[in-house]
Amino acid sequence: MARNKKVFNIFFREKPAMMLVTLLNKTNDIYASSLAKIVDCTYSHVVKILQEMNKAGLINFEKQGRLKVLTLTKKGEEVAKNIDNVRNLL
Repeated sequence: MARNKKVFNIFFREKPAMMLVTLLNKTNDIYASSLAKIVDCTYSHVVKILQEMNKAGLINFEKQGRLKVLTLTKKGEEVAKNIDNVRNLL
């Protein structure tokens, strides 16, 4: 598995790829702070990546009071599914 992870990381940046896959496989609402804990990354780094993903049309921020719930767009779902498929092949 460790070798497969190294091969995967050659083609994809690990943290952004895992953020998309985590959002794809979520079972309840997920926020930037909880995503940071799941992918073992700083909150500020996660927010920066999420902003880029939002600009690319991969995710949406849905405000719920003070919180912003993260959701994948249709395009984001497709990208996340493809990343997950590649990860599973390796």
